[in-house]
Amino acid sequence: MHHLAPIRNLVRVKEANSNKVMTLCAMCYNTLKRANERVRGDAESLEKINNFMDREKVKYEGDVQVLHLLELLRDEIKFENIAKKVTQPAKNLKVASYYGCLLVRPKEIGLDNIENPTVLENLMTALGAKAVDFPYKTECCAAYQTVDKPDVVAERTFQILSSARSRGADVVTVSCPLCAFNLDQRQEQTAQKYREFKKIPILYFTQIMALALGCPEESQRFDLHYVDPRPVLMQKGLL
Repeated sequence: MHHLAPIRNLVRVKEANSNKVMTLCAMCYNTLKRANERVRGDAESLEKINNFMDREKVKYEGDVQVLHLLELLRDEIKFENIAKKVTQPAKNLKVASYYGCLLVRPKEIGLDNIENPTVLENLMTALGAKAVDFPYKTECCAAYQTVDKPDVVAERTFQILSSARSRGADVVTVSCPLCAFNLDQRQEQTAQKYREFKKIPILYFTQIMALALGCPEESQRFDLHYVDPRPVLMQKGLL
């Protein structure tokens, strides 16, 4: 049953006369693609879901391709073409790329190597930034534990961000909104629990893209961040 909603969304894609759907959110990407791969590889599941959706005008046949924005940028637009559009290289910014668990797991639907993905690092390099590798980049941020177990999230945030900072990162970049919330908004609880913790800005990779491509600062909504990235970005000559 939990595959039903994502498959309905793929039916909407077909109704829009398309055979591709792209998402920015890592959770949405994971949910849509896992459901899609399930019905593509299991004719019985596909038949059951179609029979349940008997009022749908379009019968789903597993023929929609689910893409993440990173895949579109890497495979169709190409990073080298993005690099040509950069007007303000982030050359002084050291960026640790955090994937979390949903972009690369399970292996069958991941957009990159499950143990050592590099797509975000390659994008950051194309934007002129210095990519920082760190061992916690595919660890889970504790996800929905943030609702009733914020201490667990604080502990994981401490581990992930301390690792990134120890490797010299100025900022950490993410794709998933839940990861962004846990790693940014939960830094307050993290600092209360771990006195040695040092805060670090969390940015969506699209924000770093926007900076490098010359988009105006007001479009970035840095005011919505718990840890304000503007002081670091000003120091690095990006604002």
